[in-house]
Amino acid sequence: MQKTLKIAVVGSGLVGSLLAIYLKKAGHIVHVYDRSPDIRKIEFSGRSINLAMSHRGWKALDAVGIGDEVRTIAIPMEKRAIHLIDKLNFQNYGQEGESIYSISRGTLNRKMIDLAEQAGAEFFFEHKIWDVTLAEATLHIGEEERGEWKAFKYDMVFGADGAFSRVRHRMQRQSMFNYSQEFLNSGYKELNIPANPDGTHKLDKNSFHIWPRGEYMLIALPNLDGSFTCTLFMPFEGENSFASLTDRKSVEAFFEKNLPDTIDVIPKLTEDFFKNPTSTLVTMKCFPWTYEDKVALIGDACHAIVPFYGQGMNAGFEDITVLYELTKKLGDDWKAIFSEYETLRKPNADAIAELSYRNFMEMSSKTADEKFLLQKKIEKSFAEKHPEKWLPLYDRVTFSHRPYSEALAIGNHQNEIMEEIMKTPNIETVWDSPEVENKILDLLQ
Repeated sequence: MQKTLKIAVVGSGLVGSLLAIYLKKAGHIVHVYDRSPDIRKIEFSGRSINLAMSHRGWKALDAVGIGDEVRTIAIPMEKRAIHLIDKLNFQNYGQEGESIYSISRGTLNRKMIDLAEQAGAEFFFEHKIWDVTLAEATLHIGEEERGEWKAFKYDMVFGADGAFSRVRHRMQRQSMFNYSQEFLNSGYKELNIPANPDGTHKLDKNSFHIWPRGEYMLIALPNLDGSFTCTLFMPFEGENSFASLTDRKSVEAFFEKNLPDTIDVIPKLTEDFFKNPTSTLVTMKCFPWTYEDKVALIGDACHAIVPFYGQGMNAGFEDITVLYELTKKLGDDWKAIFSEYETLRKPNADAIAELSYRNFMEMSSKTADEKFLLQKKIEKSFAEKHPEKWLPLYDRVTFSHRPYSEALAIGNHQNEIMEEIMKTPNIETVWDSPEVENKILDLLQ
């Protein structure tokens, strides 16, 4: 058992509430602060991308005994359903029986806060933190930035307050703190496919639906109530962009021309389109993530990524797994725990940021490309014959616990091999031949 500390977690999102459960079970006093109202008491606003829970996320939930409770609100998606203009292709994920799981962000967040409260963590909503005294782990809380603040002293503070973290903002003002943020030129908007009158799903329930259109794309993930949460990703400016869709007519015409099979299933298209906000997508990197044994950043607060690998939450949960394993190894030496935590996690956070950015390219254009789909088919068939020699990159990221940085390095090498293979004459007809199989084996030497 660790020595009991009084710990503040800033941010009651998914990572903050899971961290609170871990800290509570380790015997600490835990206070969670959030500037927003209690999410359990408000209508959820239209800016959530449904979550795709995979192995790393489940590991963190299972280790603290809440995985099964979360499984009750999750829907397995065993394949991609790729909606081209004139046909529908299916592409399985992983090996037989492997799925990623669709979970509504709002539903999961409410559940996690309930579970954290049951574990004994105390939540303080509508508490705005304006500053942190790093050396003393003290939070400064008040109604407004220029108004009166109260100081709350802790033994330790965790900043789990997202991509625009207030705790990190304070850490950034030290010397030798590196920080960068990069916005995509594309943003996203949430739309909704309601359930059929009898509560069933209008599209295949166990698929991750994607409409790849090059510069822009639409995705849809299933919800328990029969609906789908859809997200339209597109550039802010240009020909097919948010800027070009200014009124009901232009939105309807755009969907009829480019996403014709969605017209019947999104009845409130124009209403949702103009009601829901257009949100930005940012990659944020920084270092260091910790200050002595007093303050640590976790999740999006130190490594916000774009959502195209479905790994943002999974990566944040894996931060907690790593911290937890370090506390078992290093006991009460929080300075050593923090130092090793940031050293272990930083290269992996950078790797998944890179992979997520690349996957944007893959999802929006390559999934519509026959050659790319053939390449994936060759990889899959080779991996089934030689599982010890080839695990596809997606599986390595999604269905394993190996480091992201390793996945990126091996993925780069595999891609070089596949580029060679795709140059094979008549690859379309000989792809499943011993000749191609042996060529891959040679290139792996």
